Amino acid sequence: MKITEPPRTPEQRKADLLGRLEREIDIWVATADSEGMPCLVPLSFVWHDDAVWLCTRLTNPTGRNLRDGGRTRLALGDTRDVVLVDGEVRTYPMREVPPAAVEAFRAKTGWDPREDHASYAFFRVRPRTVQAWCEVHELPRRHLMREGVWGV
Repeated sequence: MKITEPPRTPEQRKADLLGRLEREIDIWVATADSEGMPCLVPLSFVWHDDAVWLCTRLTNPTGRNLRDGGRTRLALGDTRDVVLVDGEVRTYPMREVPPAAVEAFRAKTGWDPREDHASYAFFRVRPRTVQAWCEVHELPRRHLMREGVWGV
């Protein structure tokens, strides 16, 4: 989208966002440790049951930060087509993750973490705030969700 194109409606932005959550495989995951040290990594994900499901090791900084901090910011897109999702995190050790979430993750990514190292865990991110915009002219109406409720 170029800045000369008219801004999308909030409804179109939500539809575009949900489409991207279905088709894109990786998402940027921002966390911080208890001292505020930031960590930003791309992880594979699946949009399942109105949440983003991630998988990584509990032994790495991102896994520890997701588990201990209980929140994250996720990002899709480049600087001209942005999606930001602020969400609450729940950690699922392998023995507790819902089978449907694991299967959705496996079907989308082609990777089944249950067959990998035991230190992997799943993290469900429930969106609390969602913003989406292309270019500056969409900034005024960029909030599609606030406090966990879709505005459109």
